[in-house]
Amino acid sequence: MSTAMNFGTKSFQPRPPDKGSFPLDHFGECKHFKEKFMKCLYNNNFENAACRNESKEYLECRMERQLMAQEPLEKLGFGDLKDRKTEAKS
Repeated sequence: MSTAMNFGTKSFQPRPPDKGSFPLDHFGECKHFKEKFMKCLYNNNFENAACRNESKEYLECRMERQLMAQEPLEKLGFGDLKDRKTEAKS
């Protein structure tokens, strides 16, 4: 007696991610930003709201190096932090 239950077997149709591929950072170009973000998460009991600036910097690094598609910061939820990059450099 077979234990598999195949009632009207439907084949799974995979679909690509909504935003396309998300290439790995093989050369560690954004490793510093990733480590800074992970350290912030650890120091703040993994409350990601406390590390929004570090998250934004990591995503900016990935966009600058074509490791992810260019997206406006507002669309990624960082509209309120947009001008802090220029302030930090001053």
